[in-house]
Amino acid sequence: MKIHSILLYITLLGLTFSCKEKNAEVKDNQNSQNSAPSWVSKVGASPLTLNSKAYSVNAYGAVNDGSELTTEAIQKAIDECAKNGGGTVFFEPGIYLSGSIFIKEGVHFRIDKGVEIRGSQNIADYEEIDTRIAGVEMKWPAALINVRNENNVLIDGDGLVNGEGKVFWDYYWDLRKNDYEPRGLRWIVDYDAKRPRTFLISNAKNVFLKNLNIQKAGFWTVQVLYSEHITVDGLTIRNNIGGHGPSTDGIDIDSSRYILVQNCDIDCNDDNFCLKAGRDWDGLRVNRPTEYVVIRDCIARAGSGLVTLGSETSGSIRHVYASNIKGLGTKNGLNIKSATTRGGTVEDIYLENIQMDSVRTFMEVSMNWNPTYSYSKLPEEFDPEEIPVHWKKMLNKVEPESKGIPHFKNITLRNIQVKGAKKAINVKGLESSTVEQITLDNVHIEAETAGNIQYSKNWSLTNVSLHTEDGLPLTIENSPGVIFPASTYSSNK
Repeated sequence: MKIHSILLYITLLGLTFSCKEKNAEVKDNQNSQNSAPSWVSKVGASPLTLNSKAYSVNAYGAVNDGSELTTEAIQKAIDECAKNGGGTVFFEPGIYLSGSIFIKEGVHFRIDKGVEIRGSQNIADYEEIDTRIAGVEMKWPAALINVRNENNVLIDGDGLVNGEGKVFWDYYWDLRKNDYEPRGLRWIVDYDAKRPRTFLISNAKNVFLKNLNIQKAGFWTVQVLYSEHITVDGLTIRNNIGGHGPSTDGIDIDSSRYILVQNCDIDCNDDNFCLKAGRDWDGLRVNRPTEYVVIRDCIARAGSGLVTLGSETSGSIRHVYASNIKGLGTKNGLNIKSATTRGGTVEDIYLENIQMDSVRTFMEVSMNWNPTYSYSKLPEEFDPEEIPVHWKKMLNKVEPESKGIPHFKNITLRNIQVKGAKKAINVKGLESSTVEQITLDNVHIEAETAGNIQYSKNWSLTNVSLHTEDGLPLTIENSPGVIFPASTYSSNK
């Protein structure tokens, strides 16, 4: 092995160690691997052996004062590096205004401290590509930084990637409130209001995304799509600077497998860590699962879900292990959501060693989530033959209808501590699809109210306590085998 390869490998190990130190406060004293599934050791990217040659974007004409678009110069440096067998692409300190750039195989794309990559606020600077957005394959602007159809890539550094997303947030809210919602088009506005993601890893293998500071995403921050053996490690995401942008998810794992997410700290305005697998007719057509995903040693701050599964469940989500995560002000803990046109199965889910404070609901489960967004209906004034292709995909009926019914089962919650919740549990299955095989082990929740369980069955409880302000027990309906003994409950009343 060459000297530079050994040094790179040591550097990767060192970066991982330092990130773990940074987030050590989220770990409790328990060994999170004691009950981890056997497949956990197989996730993530393998160490890379990369060429030692370095390429400065400034040598290719990149401007570092933020005064003009410098996409072309950055891309030239990347392309030259890849053409010559790979190496490191780096920046002199400064601000680099850019549209979509595409990282190639064998490239170490390094964003050092003192470097800011600032996303253009002109959507025309983001090349339209074939991709998938919120479960539907369609044309959509590329991300600011893309790894598409490439393997063996490293993106890292202590610099800043600034999506400058507020212009896109304002555009979305204006289009939704003043145009689409009044016309009965809430279900399609998220697909028509085109906004750039910050990072896209698509159809890729063996990619590291490490130790970056990211802020103000125009749309999703990191999407891992149709990829495998990807490591996302040590990201700090701050999307609520200067406002609260719609759909500014932290990390979305989308129809991908063997993914490792660790040592990340996310503050956003939608799901913090989210797993997806396609929506409705188009998602069932593609039928690719998200599976073998580990999320560990992370912090979820403001956002909609510490761990969210769905609402795009069509290809199924399974074999998920999340451990040592702290939620601070996150709306939901475990958030599983789908709709009766989605289909798919969510199963074999493990959450353990979770601490949460000031949350809305710890366990939120719905198979009929957000109907105004989830169900598509074309207003009469539109000609079905003249509407865009992605509208037609959304309107295609799932046949038979039973194929659209989702299924949730085999979910384990262990070593959970929650305080300051408004509601402890809100689980709503369907008469035709009950939420099954839920295990609660050493789970302790303090909340204003216990909540409710509907259409579920076969829960197993060991050392579970619900301390509520109102003193009321869970409302349990149509749920055989779901029993919370009186000893579970306590109250100050």
